[in-house]
Amino acid sequence: MIRVVLLGAAGRMGRAIAAAAGTANDVTIKACIDREANFPEVGGVWTSSAADVVAAGDVVADFSSPEGTLEAASLCAERGAALVTGTTGLGEAHAAALKAAAARVAVLQAANFSLGVLALQRALRAALRAVPPGWDVEIVERHHRAKLDSPSGTALVLAGEVRAGRGTETAPLRHGREGRAGPRPGGEIGMHAVRGGTWVGDHTVLLAGEGEWLELRHVAQDRTAFATGALAAARFVARAAPGRYTLEHLASDPGRVT
Repeated sequence: MIRVVLLGAAGRMGRAIAAAAGTANDVTIKACIDREANFPEVGGVWTSSAADVVAAGDVVADFSSPEGTLEAASLCAERGAALVTGTTGLGEAHAAALKAAAARVAVLQAANFSLGVLALQRALRAALRAVPPGWDVEIVERHHRAKLDSPSGTALVLAGEVRAGRGTETAPLRHGREGRAGPRPGGEIGMHAVRGGTWVGDHTVLLAGEGEWLELRHVAQDRTAFATGALAAARFVARAAPGRYTLEHLASDPGRVT
């Protein structure tokens, strides 16, 4: 049985993961960590301190905050617990903390745990190889009104795919346009964040050439897609060697269960 310590348990993703774990026969929620309300329908111990419960052999699923990710990385390395993190809005200090933790335990980080988004990334790589390099790229993402960061972590990952596919790691990101913006410069990546209502996650990549265009889109209808991927990641890191992993490793794992 895989013991999961859930950070950010009262949030949207935390509750979705807890619900998905409730139907799994190989995963149990050992503890729920959050500063907010207690949800009695979710099993496990509720506490505001991960240090009180994390132990060797656990899997910490972090969907909390950048500050929570720093604490989780340090605690996992110290206690010998694997780490799955989907927290976005991270910076250089967080990257360094995750790298240090990966020297001692398995760490899997993803901006989006939907396996459909992974398919979108792969489709985008193929499309970039197939169209001329001068085609324009615009990324449009839609999320609910309460989302804190903008653009989404997934949109930034998609922009990274464009940069890598074109060998231009410094391609500028253009966050929306206003006023007399002038002709569109070649090579830039347009980024557009839409916020409103209860959109769970909607990412579209537009590739536009002369007289034709191509649209690649993924829509998450509810958070079950993310929760299923997060539990698959927990299963993976529970038996993986120390190191840094992504969903690419998970997708190629013959022992994956979703």
